[in-house]
Amino acid sequence: MTSDALDRDRWTAAAQDALEAGGLAAVAVEPLARTLGVTKGSFYWHFKDRRALIDAMLERWRAEHVDAPLAMLATVPDPADRLRRLADVASGKPPSIFIRLLDAVDDPTVRETVAYAARARVDFLAAAFREIGLTPARARRQAVVFYAAYVGLAHLGRDAPEVLGDRSAVSRQLASLLIP
Repeated sequence: MTSDALDRDRWTAAAQDALEAGGLAAVAVEPLARTLGVTKGSFYWHFKDRRALIDAMLERWRAEHVDAPLAMLATVPDPADRLRRLADVASGKPPSIFIRLLDAVDDPTVRETVAYAARARVDFLAAAFREIGLTPARARRQAVVFYAAYVGLAHLGRDAPEVLGDRSAVSRQLASLLIP
């Protein structure tokens, strides 16, 4: 890459790619600088240290993989359709970055990011289930089951993809079982 790789966003995008490819340990300044074709000095122009890069990368992940999809789906008027579309979105791409984050929850900032994602997603699901007519307690339990299935499917997709098979078909089956 050329000098246009020197902006903060390219560093965080490269960090996210490194996380997806090799886990949190792969988010390291020198290898990222090589990938971007720049010097380590350009990193320090944008970030105080590796921790600041990780924090920026986690903010980017939250915005792209939690907040934006939920905001887009919140515009779907029918709650059952909203839930089905969420299941489709969740099965659209293997959640390899999410799995890498789950693997790195010993890092306190990663743990908080994963917890944020869980809260936001379960709250979103529970609200839709309440709109369908479930009691608040049942809607919450249904949302937790739905999200737990998503996390389980993410692990199966990484650890035993031959068991998971067609991710989209399994996602549709899950939706048919869990959406009243």
